[in-house]
Amino acid sequence: MKIHGSVALVTGANRGLGAAFVRALLAAGARKVYAAARDPMTIIEPGVVPVRLDVTNPEQINALAKELIDVNLLINNAGVGGTGPILDPSSIDSLRVQLETNAIGPLCMTQAFAPILATGKGSAVINVISALSWATLPGMTGSYSASKAAAWALSNAMRQELKVQGTEVLSLHVAFMDTDMARGVSGEKALPDDIAQMTLTALEAGFPELLADDVTQSVHAGLTAKPAMYLGMLE
Repeated sequence: MKIHGSVALVTGANRGLGAAFVRALLAAGARKVYAAARDPMTIIEPGVVPVRLDVTNPEQINALAKELIDVNLLINNAGVGGTGPILDPSSIDSLRVQLETNAIGPLCMTQAFAPILATGKGSAVINVISALSWATLPGMTGSYSASKAAAWALSNAMRQELKVQGTEVLSLHVAFMDTDMARGVSGEKALPDDIAQMTLTALEAGFPELLADDVTQSVHAGLTAKPAMYLGMLE
């Protein structure tokens, strides 16, 4: 689909990658951008329509879908982080929160807006996932990685089911970005504005997935490299 002239809804649009998506959409000529956040007063980008949304609240999601009937691009960006060892009892509560926000939230959003997306000549869903959908940092990202792995599987299922109505689905995988979520992480980080621009370009090119940086590409390559190595050892 084309970004120019589109009507987009971005969740988690008040900071980080969400705010970068808003800027990139406006720069690419989107006709209207709905910028969603739990507190719409935190939306400071000019030229957008702030809306209130908690992606873990089905009532809010369904109410918004009844109101925003012109959306043809849904960007499921809202997410929650958190670290800790998976064997710590507190990880159960963390996992529940992360699954509700990172996996179930985008699914609920897509279910609610799918009928609206079906009415347009060109429509799409972008799901912001992570390189950690394919890897786990020991003692740190067990529950978070599990939620993002679920999000990836759900994104693949959405793509299959939405294809019949002409709605594209792009899964964005990226490693650490220079955002509040990764503030305590050392090392090289991607710039959110670069990732947002890259993602919109990939969507217009018809990509089903975008592996947005070298770390993500390396992690993905390891999914097939390691099993092949193990099979060779057994011969």
